[in-house]
Amino acid sequence: MLAPIAYGLAILLNLMIVFIGARFLLVPQASAAGYGVPAKPDGDPAYLTIKGLRDFSYGVLGLALIAFADAHAVALFMLVVAINPLGDTLVVLRNGGTKAVAYGIHFATAVVVLLNAALLFAL
Repeated sequence: MLAPIAYGLAILLNLMIVFIGARFLLVPQASAAGYGVPAKPDGDPAYLTIKGLRDFSYGVLGLALIAFADAHAVALFMLVVAINPLGDTLVVLRNGGTKAVAYGIHFATAVVVLLNAALLFAL
């Protein structure tokens, strides 16, 4: 019973990060505002592209691991990838974003990713 929950959550989290990455590549200004640190009016193209590529590639890598590796490898990936939302929490706090976005979105995401890693390690 634990395996479907652990893998289902891993799939959902990785699909969400693919979506976020694609959104940053396709509608960067709106995505930056949703991230918690709006981009400058001139676009900040490097920041927006890097964020989109980072998230998209991590999501695709996570899905590939789910498809082709064991639970332990996926758990290690989720453990390492939790660094990103933890870092995003600090970025938002240090750059004028709200605590609600920093903790309610980014930190909460890190907690869920770490919980998922723990579930996967338990398999």
